Amino acid sequence: MKGIVAAVAPETAKRNLYIETYGCAMNLADSEVMASIMQAEGFKTTDDPLKADVVFLNTCAIRDNAEAKIWGRLKEMKGNKRKNPGMIIGLMGCMAERLKSKLLEQDQLVDIVVGPDAYRDIPKLIQQVEEGQRAVNVLLSREETYAEITPVRLGSNGVNAFISIMRGCDNMCSFCVVPFTRGRERSREPESIIREATELFEQGYKEVTLLGQNVDSYKWDASTPLSNPTTVSTPLSNPTTVSTPLSNPTT
Repeated sequence: MKGIVAAVAPETAKRNLYIETYGCAMNLADSEVMASIMQAEGFKTTDDPLKADVVFLNTCAIRDNAEAKIWGRLKEMKGNKRKNPGMIIGLMGCMAERLKSKLLEQDQLVDIVVGPDAYRDIPKLIQQVEEGQRAVNVLLSREETYAEITPVRLGSNGVNAFISIMRGCDNMCSFCVVPFTRGRERSREPESIIREATELFEQGYKEVTLLGQNVDSYKWDASTPLSNPTTVSTPLSNPTTVSTPLSNPTT
């Protein structure tokens, strides 16, 4: 598992945000959503954690070794915080959702714990920390899809991009923690998916990957263009490639 570092810097941003992403493509898509939320609050992202006012690790909880790497990285970040006492360290993603407030108690490595459905609250959680509190929001939602948020394309090659079309999973497989860290299934309205794809292709992107914990479970009104999500290319005039990973193993 390799960390993916975000590096985008809008000129109008004033405070530095460092995001390090681990795990699946959905986590990268979530980091892009979170970066958009923070950009609207006046942050810019940096690729140097030592220059960051706020650091977030977007985490995976699928395997023990994934979490072990995060613990090691958090200890490194704590060392950075000694050099920059004002730095705020946050944990987001599936590990945050799985361990919840325990993360605030164990070794005091983090200031913020935020689950996958609470990224809109991150600016408020940062404010709580600045007021001397530790902050946590790990509430799961049956509605949140971040549909109207245009992601900041982190580390983009200008060719391939992710579009999240649904979140959560209802399949309680004995080997998988996802239903407990990502919540129940809910699908994004097709019009917003088509709008995001259209914008990407107009910007020159050639391929979009439709994401979800289980894209096979995408459900919407059967009369809409995305009752089958692979038909996202139907209303688009540009040459496109659409792929749909993360299907559920049902056999």
